[in-house]
Amino acid sequence: MVSAVLEIPTPLPRSIVFDPPLSDEQFERLSMSCEFASLERTKEGAIIVNAPAGSETSDGNREITTQLCIWWKSHRRGRAYDATAGFILADGSTLSPDAAYITAEQLTGLKRGERARFLRLAPAFVIELLSQSDRLEVAKEKMTSWIDNGVQLAWLMDPYARQVYVYTPNAPLRIETGGQVAGSGPVEGLVLDLNEIWNCYE
Repeated sequence: MVSAVLEIPTPLPRSIVFDPPLSDEQFERLSMSCEFASLERTKEGAIIVNAPAGSETSDGNREITTQLCIWWKSHRRGRAYDATAGFILADGSTLSPDAAYITAEQLTGLKRGERARFLRLAPAFVIELLSQSDRLEVAKEKMTSWIDNGVQLAWLMDPYARQVYVYTPNAPLRIETGGQVAGSGPVEGLVLDLNEIWNCYE
């Protein structure tokens, strides 16, 4: 019996390119079978490998999702999602935000089987939380991709600088530095307590 030795490159690649690129179905199956990382896909077809989060980032994500869900429970319209949700976007990319909300109107017509898989739509609202391993410029490019694909409001939260980059279509980038950030449009009435989030990094 011959045993193969797996040689793992160091450092591990952050992206993988298949030739030909994977179909939507193939990428979804690959993502579901991957136990050591979460995967995203660029519009060019490159697979982005996201390592598990550190404890601070995980705690920050928990606080963000908790506050979003408390707001959702106040009206129970649409759906709120955590960082494990994948969305297949119009440009061919498949991205996973750290938190997301889709409206009741977006849910209309979606069958149960469709809701069990990656959704083929852009959430109305997304939040991305910068981690220590993330590069700010790359994160900003992802935020632009969300908006270009139809997201109405997107927040990039930087816990190290304690500020939130606010993205909306056809409007200049805005930066919030206070103790809270208020939603608009699809998440009118949502107010995140930023101090609770920043406290995860104390």
